[in-house]
Amino acid sequence: MSIKLSNGHNMPLVGLGCSVFPEPPSVVEKAVETALDIGYKHFDTATLYNTELHLGNALRKAFDAGKVKREDLFIVTKLPQNAMAPERVSQFMDKALRDLQLQYVDLYLVHWPVGMLYRGNEKEMVPVDGDGNYLYDANTDLEAIWKEMEKLVESGRAKSIGVSNFNEKQLERILKIAKIPPVNNQVELHAYLQQPQLREFCNKHGISLTAYYPLGGLSRKDYPAKLKITVAPKLLEDPVVLDLAKKYNRSPAQILLRFSTQLDVAVIPKSSNPSRQLENFQIMDFTLKNEDLELLKSLDQGESARSCFSWPGAEKHPEYPFGHARFVPPPAE
Repeated sequence: MSIKLSNGHNMPLVGLGCSVFPEPPSVVEKAVETALDIGYKHFDTATLYNTELHLGNALRKAFDAGKVKREDLFIVTKLPQNAMAPERVSQFMDKALRDLQLQYVDLYLVHWPVGMLYRGNEKEMVPVDGDGNYLYDANTDLEAIWKEMEKLVESGRAKSIGVSNFNEKQLERILKIAKIPPVNNQVELHAYLQQPQLREFCNKHGISLTAYYPLGGLSRKDYPAKLKITVAPKLLEDPVVLDLAKKYNRSPAQILLRFSTQLDVAVIPKSSNPSRQLENFQIMDFTLKNEDLELLKSLDQGESARSCFSWPGAEKHPEYPFGHARFVPPPAE
């Protein structure tokens, strides 16, 4: 099953997320190998994840073995925050293609609207000063960056272009100046953070949505304390989800992923576990009834359930997309 993008290309509804932190990036190679065997065609990475090279190695191995053809895959990667200036878009696109060992990507996204300082080192994607403070570039020009993104389509290096973590106002600004409009916005979206207004806006303007953390960002519990990351909500343990899992004889993860896809949202759950990869992939052979969709819709907690905020200090950036300070959960009882 696929979503037809506004430019006519098809994006598979279920993909494999290749952000594996805190695991080492190298686990991606085996994960992609098993995912290809299962039938995955959609692979989502980013320069920030440091997994483009490992995804590229796995794909090259599969191509050489005749396991899959390039034209049958949908590969997504993203412009990092230290490349958020017009003069660096082409440079970082070329870097991504070298690491992926590909001539083009199917979808290239602006990873965050919040730019970070570039100090001449492509690999320094998250710059910090001597005191450990994250360094941002407040002069981020989203419209100028988008014009350079359009050139990637014109040069054949990207079949489609889009954004990630953009709000409605930022999308509106891009749409006003775009010759090639964004076809996708990748955002945190799950049953606890359903973003109905953003979904309505994107649907109205022909912008597809992809959900990262479609299971509620479970892996964030393992992130280093210095990142000050909020602990993800325990969506997989919600009683409503557990009851529906029993009703449909499915796992809680399958219920949540099917919920998103029935909202016409693509999902990119990440896993290096073959059995979980298979479980996440096998969700299109059942349909949640309308009354059960409504039950899941009632779980929405809005912004209080957001677990991804970019790096500490991002909320001070003029292009910070969420319009509020970092959510701090109450102390544990």
